[in-house]
Amino acid sequence: MSEHLSKHDIDHLVVEKNRIAEAWRSQRWDFLVTNGPRWNDRFPSLKMSGEPDGFVHHDDLADYFEAYADKINAPIQTNVEVTHVSEVEGDARYQVKTSKGQVLAKSIVVATGPFQHPVIPPVIPTTANVEQLHSQQYKNPDQLLDGAVLVIGSCASGVQIAKELNESGRSVYLSIGPHVRPPRRYRGKDIIWWMGVLGIWNDTEPTEEVVKGFAVSGTGTVDFRQLAHDGITLLGMTDNYQNGTLHFSDDLAATIDEGEQDYYKLLDAADKFIEDNGLDFPEEPEARNLPDMPECVTNPLTALHLKEANITSIIWATGFKNDYSWLDLDIFDEDGKPKHYQGVTDARGVYFLGLPFLTCRGSSFIWGVWHDASHIAHKIKVQNHYDTYDG
Repeated sequence: MSEHLSKHDIDHLVVEKNRIAEAWRSQRWDFLVTNGPRWNDRFPSLKMSGEPDGFVHHDDLADYFEAYADKINAPIQTNVEVTHVSEVEGDARYQVKTSKGQVLAKSIVVATGPFQHPVIPPVIPTTANVEQLHSQQYKNPDQLLDGAVLVIGSCASGVQIAKELNESGRSVYLSIGPHVRPPRRYRGKDIIWWMGVLGIWNDTEPTEEVVKGFAVSGTGTVDFRQLAHDGITLLGMTDNYQNGTLHFSDDLAATIDEGEQDYYKLLDAADKFIEDNGLDFPEEPEARNLPDMPECVTNPLTALHLKEANITSIIWATGFKNDYSWLDLDIFDEDGKPKHYQGVTDARGVYFLGLPFLTCRGSSFIWGVWHDASHIAHKIKVQNHYDTYDG
């Protein structure tokens, strides 16, 4: 946002409550890498160092953000938290209260993103004799109590953490729900590239697969059958807890089958694209040969007594929720979600950036934010043009 505002010569201030890219530094596990390759997970105006098709470590990504801010000379004030925003009676500006004082702003861009407060569903009481933590709090296997671990969540975080714990020698259970499981690479190209050429990034409304969640990892293709063959016990969706026993839906086989059907659909679409465009891409018939269905899927557990299974830790990879309690403006629906069109709200001069499907499917990704920011900066420039025109 700062880069585009500067291009339009619009005076602005960026406030950050911690360090630049703090979440990438302190709220990720030790070995996390991005889910997209370097050539894509970046801003167009600054390349990443390293192998373009490789995946960047979260610390290096934070360094990248700092280098980017320095490159564009962004007017950032760190360790400043916004505590309240409200209208000013008789003034076209907004009052922005912060931990370091007050600012009056003509326009406000809320760029806090969709991942603010971790969500742990209230399934297992805190009085249960088991450690519960969110994936945001997980760092490495050594921080956990001795014993088996249950990971809940079938998207990138849950899968990567379960795999890491399993490889460390832990006994691991993985509870999964509906998901889409694309290949990491197919016929020489990354899934990110395929989503681009197939037009998937241009989707303007969440599809069924988006609601399910995307099971793709920077560490490779997510194959739940293979995870089970590697020693992880797969479980259906977590349902309820009673007297020390956790119960799971009897939907594991159907869930995996649905994910694999989506996987084959993408392979078919990629093959058709190659044929239609006369491309000379390498054949990859082995991509359609999946391992045998494991025993834990054909004969699934629907109940698990935590103590008897020696489960001492549960990691919830169950996502995040927004918090706009500091934004005292009438721009939210009954569910507390911002009402906007492509980031523009009904409140004059108030905009949102970085939300999923702000303009398209790419809106909450690094490169997508850059393009959406250009769109919003132009809106601000046009508004300023009208405001300053004196005839």
